[in-house]
Amino acid sequence: MRPVVYQLFVRHFSNEKQNGKPWGTKVENGCGLFTGVNDASLRELAGMGVTHLWLTGVLRHATRTAYTDLPAHPASVVKGIAGSPYAVVDYFDVDPDLAECPGKRLAEFRDLLARVRKWGMIPMIDFVPNHVSRCYASTVAPQWEFGRQDRTDVFFERNNSYFYLDRGTGDGRMMLPDGEFLPERSRGRVTGNNAATWSPLDTDWYETVKLNYGCDYRHGAAEAEALPGLMAQRETLPRTWLLLDEVLAWWQSMGVGGFRCDMAHMVPLPFWRWAIAHARLRGGVFFMAEAYNDGMKLTEGDALSALLSAGFNAVYDADAYHALRGLYEGGGWANDLDRFHRPENPLFSHGVRYVENHDEPRMASPILWGGVGEKVARAVMAAQFLTSCGPVLFYNGQEVAERADGPSGFGGTNGRTSIFDYTTLPRLQLWYNHGRCDGATLPAELLNLRDFCSRLLRMLQLPALAYGSFYGLNWANQQTEQFGRDPGESISGHRVYAFLRHDPASRSAILVVCNFSPVADADVRVHFSEDACNWARRTADGFQFSDLLEPETSPVLIARSTLLSSGLPLSIPAGSARVLSWDCS
Repeated sequence: MRPVVYQLFVRHFSNEKQNGKPWGTKVENGCGLFTGVNDASLRELAGMGVTHLWLTGVLRHATRTAYTDLPAHPASVVKGIAGSPYAVVDYFDVDPDLAECPGKRLAEFRDLLARVRKWGMIPMIDFVPNHVSRCYASTVAPQWEFGRQDRTDVFFERNNSYFYLDRGTGDGRMMLPDGEFLPERSRGRVTGNNAATWSPLDTDWYETVKLNYGCDYRHGAAEAEALPGLMAQRETLPRTWLLLDEVLAWWQSMGVGGFRCDMAHMVPLPFWRWAIAHARLRGGVFFMAEAYNDGMKLTEGDALSALLSAGFNAVYDADAYHALRGLYEGGGWANDLDRFHRPENPLFSHGVRYVENHDEPRMASPILWGGVGEKVARAVMAAQFLTSCGPVLFYNGQEVAERADGPSGFGGTNGRTSIFDYTTLPRLQLWYNHGRCDGATLPAELLNLRDFCSRLLRMLQLPALAYGSFYGLNWANQQTEQFGRDPGESISGHRVYAFLRHDPASRSAILVVCNFSPVADADVRVHFSEDACNWARRTADGFQFSDLLEPETSPVLIARSTLLSSGLPLSIPAGSARVLSWDCS
């Protein structure tokens, strides 16, 4: 089964508070709850074709909201009021914000995991292995505390949990953008993004501290690869490995079936080989890596392929995302897209395809995606999700074109739904409808978009799309005048993208044609080459093309000779796509 991962940010999802304000408190702006992810919502998500539910932001993290026995954390180490979910303060606990009864929060979360399983989906949570909050202190499992046995007089020591700053490079005061952090007087630590300074910038991950896996990150991949191997005895392993294995085991025992691993390329590969193998000895588990080939990777060569070889089921395919966004922000052409969909590339089967997630802007935001994202969402999603066999990541609110209109704070007005603040998803509120999840108050155009998303996601399990190979058609249509050519252009394929998917085992073939124009309908003729017909094993004299997104549409019958000479005539609305089965008539 092709994984379809729905990212459900619990703090936002069921929050129906209205009239919130920037930098508002939980009382002022509201907060979603574990119980808000009810049976009605899970039924609808399962009906959309979701296979994995990523419950985002559930680990207890630094916050300026206080609870009984859980005091608020200092403002200097909390981004926003609610705080960043990636500044974890207790790996073995969940956020009390998300519980109806904070004292019973773990029980409420366990009940949610059971509900997700009941509806046939696999529950996932974040695993944040590169860094923790500067305030980390577990109350649930104090026996697994980081830093308890650390030597704080050295930058690096193999069994230390953290990296400690040289006292000779500062005055012994950890000065963060929002003030001094008193607990780190005379023992400052390196930030999560490797800033070894007593005065990190506001662009640094200053609220977090980097974890030490038994190698000095400054020496790069060579030293990381010298760490213990898969079969090493536990007593030979760095202490951080053992602590994080306890974290994975804890959540697996509760029923978590998958982990989205934050900034996985910053963690040594030997740890991943060992940890993933040991997690799978405890039961089936899905590992999805957020990873990039940037300057912070601890890998020689391609970090994404290396993580897949280390045991990950999937890794983020950021290049495919940026290529589509580049059509609207970087002057890209649809003709440029084929290189991201090569079946020989490991990302074709294991790259996570997305058009939104919590780190990226909303497509419908008027300040990004060229201001036309909402108009072209159907075409972009079809191109992104139907060109590979890899997992799909879908962000809550994407199905109703959320615009990041909820109140913000630390996150600012940047086209993203803030992960640091108590905020809302105004359009998803209309679909949620007081827990009925029936969209009764949602405008017709947004209901239609949600229906399109549901049909598209369910379609991903068709053999040609789940297992099939890829064949691009734009190269054969660059001289086809009736193929998305803008006035004044001499080559086609600027705003129209056509491709085939074919699965030999089921003998199924699918044609997809996307119109990336936000304003102009496209009346196109898609030319097929003889090679394309042979590739798809279509040797008949005539063919039938049937619309899979709009099955009530009459099929198109066409002779093979006409397909090769004149092309298949299709009309595609602006910003939309046609998905057609290709059968012999």
